[in-house]
Formats: sequence, C-alpha cells, structure tokens
Amino acid sequence: MFLPMSPRPAGVSAARRRGARAVLDAIEPGMRVALTTHVNADGDGAGSEIALWLLLTAFGAKPTIVNPTPFPDRYAFLLDTAPGADRSKHAKKEIARADRVIVLDISDLGRLGHLASHVAGVTVPVACIDHHASDGTLPAGPRLVDPTACATGELVHDLACTAGWALTEPVARALYVALLTDTGGFRFSNTSPRALHVAANLLEAGVDPEGIYQQVYASAPEGRVRLTAEVLSTLVVEIPPGLAWVTVPPGALDRHGVSSEELEGIVEFPRSIDGVRLALLFREISGGRVKISFRAKGDVDVAALAGTFGGGGHRKASGASLEGSLAEVQATVLAAARATLG
Repeated sequence: MFLPMSPRPAGVSAARRRGARAVLDAIEPGMRVALTTHVNADGDGAGSEIALWLLLTAFGAKPTIVNPTPFPDRYAFLLDTAPGADRSKHAKKEIARADRVIVLDISDLGRLGHLASHVAGVTVPVACIDHHASDGTLPAGPRLVDPTACATGELVHDLACTAGWALTEPVARALYVALLTDTGGFRFSNTSPRALHVAANLLEAGVDPEGIYQQVYASAPEGRVRLTAEVLSTLVVEIPPGLAWVTVPPGALDRHGVSSEELEGIVEFPRSIDGVRLALLFREISGGRVKISFRAKGDVDVAALAGTFGGGGHRKASGASLEGSLAEVQATVLAAARATLG
C-alpha cells in the first residue's frame, strides 16, 4: 500500500533539491541502474540501497544492487521486500550493461574494492548520493551530497520528496535502518532536529521501531558476542590524554565463525569510557594492511586525523587503512592520536 508523502516534515533545502533533481533527471523508466556502496556495507549503505531500489522499481526503472562484498547478514531482512534486488555475485556484468550507476554512502573509488576499476571504466554517468565530507574520486555524474545530513538515508528520503514519490512501509523501514544505525540509535551528534523529523515521517509511513530494533540489535549470533568479548579483552586505556583502543586478535573472526561485519559497533565500547575522547579499533586485513576505526567525543576531529593516513569520514567517526605490520601501524597511529589530543 502506497502512503502519500507528508510535506510537513520534509523541509528539503534548495541545494538538496537541486542535487536531487540532477540525479532524477538522469534516470528514465526502463533504464538499467546499478546501485552500489562501500565494502562491508553498514546499515546506512544497505538501507539506502534497498530504499532506492524499491523507489526506482516503482518508478519503472530496472535497478540492481551490486556490492563489492556480500550484502550484510545483519540487514538481510530488508531483502525480504526486495526479491531479486541483490545481484552482487554478478556485479561486473551488471555494471557493464547499466545505463546509469549510482554510488551510495561514499564518493571515493577506493572504497569500492574490486569494483573500483569497473565503475571507473563505465561510459555512462555515475551519480553519487552521500553525506561524507569528501570531494571524491568518482567519474563524472550528478551529485546529491551534503555532509550536514545525518545519513545517506536522509538524502534518499529527500530524493523521494523531490520526486513526489510515495513512501511505502518497506521503503520507510529501509530508510529508518539507515538513520537509526548511522546516528547510533539517535544518540550521536549528527542527530539533528531534521533527522528526527524525517524519522517521524518514516514512523507515520508504518515503520515498527521495536521490530527493527530486534532485527538490527537483538538478533546477534553467539559468535558476535564471543568476538566482542575477545576484542574487548585487548582494551588499553590512557587517561590522560583520553585515549583508548582495542585490537582484533589474529584469527578471531574464524574462531567465532563470523564475518568482519560483526565488528560493527565494538569501537563504541572504548569510546564509552569516562574520560576517553578518542577511541580506536585495529584490525589486520589482506594485503599486509591494517584497518583503523576512529571514534571521538567532544571537540576531537577524527576525520582530520584519519585524513593524514589517507582515510576520512565524519568528525566523530572515520576510518583508514595503512600498509605495515600491526605493531608498526599501531605505533604510528597512536603517536598521531596522542598528538591530536595534545
């Protein structure tokens, strides 16, 4: 059942309407549209993809979701209302034959993993819908980008408002997951008044907040909990200067039978410690590199810190990866973190 869009909480700014219109003008019914997001999609990336897939399908386009890594198990329940949407196993083929490509929740080719070269090589416009503060490295195309948005899902909501598309409950549910996860359950500093207006709009469309909480936060496999316990056993705290970090032990994911997506949220534990202003999570990845998740409280800008290592993100939540051994990378990053904290 389609529910009419309520104009009261929309309040889409002129700049966002221009960006949304640029994206919309590039899409016509019948077009093949490839939707993709960053490796190890989070709730915002996955929720935004599902919502846009549903909206474009209703519009008459032929969208597919083609991610560089498998659709995350934690958000797989969203696929129940989008049968056949996920074509990630055939991503290269879908990108090659697409009339348009839309990249969500990132603007840098490097975050597309093995699909980066394929997106870079297309001859069709590559649109971007993103809320990160980065000029990006994607091929040319329309842009709906605003770092003041709480989540990419907020921008997909604004795209729908601009187009006059109705919200269905499945669309609203996917967008609610995007907002809920990227605001930390509406606890982080990006929880703006407008974010709550948009969330209210989604609730009016029929979203069941308790049901989504159960799916996202209360359906953990046992391995996730045991992995969390093992990672937290590595906790180191330095007060002063207000620094804390944890490390994923080698082989921990295999020992507990889980994927890297189950690490999502663990870095919030060291950030929650009284007196900690900067929290880090270190994890060895392939290619002799170490991935670092940065989280901050107060006036600490981790986007700037991550940027010194070629990463980026938000002021309070960013990431980067460095080449080197775990000990080498930790020594380098911790020294920079201490300097940032003064």
